[in-house]
Amino acid sequence: MRPLIACGWFAALLALHAHAPAYAQTQRPEVTAAAQAVQSKVIAWRRDFHQHPELSNRETRTAAKVAQHLRSLGLKPRTGIAHHGVVAIIEGGKPGPKVALRADMDALPVTEQVDLPFASKATATFNGQTTGVMHACGHDAHTGILLGIAHALVAMKSELPGQVMLVFQPAEEGVPPGETGGAPQMLKDGVFADFKPDAMFGLHVFSTLPAGKIGVRQGPLMAASDRFTIKVKGRQTHGSRPWGGIDPVAAAADLVGSAQTIVSRRTDIARLPAVVTFGTIHGGIRFNIIPDEVELSGTIRTFDAGVREKIFADLKNVASHVAAAHGATVDAKVPDAEGNPVTVNDPALTARMLPSLEAAAGQGNVIEPTLQMGAEDYSYFAQQVPSMYFFVGATAPGIDPVTAPSNHSPQFALDESALDLGLRAMLQVTLDYLHGPVAAR
Repeated sequence: MRPLIACGWFAALLALHAHAPAYAQTQRPEVTAAAQAVQSKVIAWRRDFHQHPELSNRETRTAAKVAQHLRSLGLKPRTGIAHHGVVAIIEGGKPGPKVALRADMDALPVTEQVDLPFASKATATFNGQTTGVMHACGHDAHTGILLGIAHALVAMKSELPGQVMLVFQPAEEGVPPGETGGAPQMLKDGVFADFKPDAMFGLHVFSTLPAGKIGVRQGPLMAASDRFTIKVKGRQTHGSRPWGGIDPVAAAADLVGSAQTIVSRRTDIARLPAVVTFGTIHGGIRFNIIPDEVELSGTIRTFDAGVREKIFADLKNVASHVAAAHGATVDAKVPDAEGNPVTVNDPALTARMLPSLEAAAGQGNVIEPTLQMGAEDYSYFAQQVPSMYFFVGATAPGIDPVTAPSNHSPQFALDESALDLGLRAMLQVTLDYLHGPVAAR
């Protein structure tokens, strides 16, 4: 993610809020005090979760630890939502709005290569293979931050207007084949059935931002993501006489090449970008046998619902016609599962909370990032209630964020100052919203 100079709507908002209420211009004293009080705890929690990562839909220990911490605060967490989700509500002592805060808990099938005293040595089975497990995306930080916020809000709850729902979500990285989970399953399990938030906030530590910076933009922020699977079916024959069968390898290769024109020649990307990527190709068992079948899979990233549907149709069309030209057939599942919608920040809410982020990060440290082709299932929550999702810089000073190991890399290294900024930013946003004018809600 490339930081941008404040411009357009972002610069206008900064100017507009130059004379905003005082609470939005300086960090609240209670935020400063809370951050100092829980800083060591947040670091310890994050390191514990980092050392004991768990894959999506397998967050048993993590969920138990979270629930235990919440109970120690006098809260009554609800567990087992979407398998391992944990939710608790903090009741303020005064009337006010309802806010939800979300942290994701799962790790990735990645073998850690960072030399840390609390580095992960965990392994698990993923797609039938033994692999290392690592918090290579920073969800350990998110979970630790939200636990810190829970401590802070409980300590001040007698003076707190309204209610705050803490949402610890499993399986953001995607569920194993044949399983359900994540944000959509939490919604199906009724996470908002008895508590409909007036606003919701989420954050993500990000390698492409330097520590000390926050990135946020109104409207579309992260792309919709959809997975596809295409099976190209031919007829097996000996490699020495390809005319005796139908070669699905050649057809698949042609299909991959032709599919590149879907974005480069058929999609209007002048306003919003799109991506079609093939990630796997599987076929054949021996060098001199042309197989019966080749399977391809990949991902589609879009920011517009119409473009999303058109690319689905175009990819099916290319697959069937290219295969037919080779005498082959296809079984194209485009998409092959429910994908993530676009993550959209509510424009009015984002405009309102921008000064709160500035108050936490300091003047000039909140920037507008470019559109992100990565995806988030937080988008399902954002479809239900007005939401704002923001990035917190994770790359240490002296390291170029452009070349730093990215999220999902085995070398992803979080600068732990991001824990402090993330906590202060989320707490400032929450308190400013709860204490804000009724008319603004």
